[in-house]
Amino acid sequence: MIIKGSFTLLGIFIFLFLFWRRLKEDYTPNQIFGTAFYALFGALGANLISIYFLPSWWFWLDLFGALLGVTLGILRFHLRVFETLEALVLATLPWFGLILLSDFIETTGVSSGVGATVILVLVGLFYFLDTHYKGFTWYKSGRVGFSGLTVAGAFFLIRAAVAATSVNVLSFVNGKEAVLSGLLAFVSFLAVYNLAKEKT
Repeated sequence: MIIKGSFTLLGIFIFLFLFWRRLKEDYTPNQIFGTAFYALFGALGANLISIYFLPSWWFWLDLFGALLGVTLGILRFHLRVFETLEALVLATLPWFGLILLSDFIETTGVSSGVGATVILVLVGLFYFLDTHYKGFTWYKSGRVGFSGLTVAGAFFLIRAAVAATSVNVLSFVNGKEAVLSGLLAFVSFLAVYNLAKEKT
């Protein structure tokens, strides 16, 4: 419990730092941290609901709470949608990775260890794409959001693929995980496609 709590706290600090760092060139600290705290409170509030009522759904409820909070921040502070979602993806991945890592340390669960490694790879993929995506000839629009949406799509596609093998993973909802993750992967990649077609 101490390890999980410490890693969660560290994840929150990393979340706030990365979210701020990603958006600091375009928005004020009040806009950035206001939106970040909406996302945090949304996720933590949803997590409390999962603890008492739907423990196996904690990942999806946390995700819904965070998205709800970010949506509120976007509307209140007039942030650009894809830019903010990209910051959310980057800031959330390490936090989730730390949750998996803490579970691996406490239980030596192989799936959690593999999951934490996959998260690390996805963070590396994010920075690679963020550096090179404007050079992709097929991504003509050059719009911000490509890296975040692509990594989000890859994340949920991996979840869907693993769920289809019936492997028991800490954050999976048995029987529904493949469908839910597959749907979000499709939505993410569809958004990338639409961004690529938009004119600058």
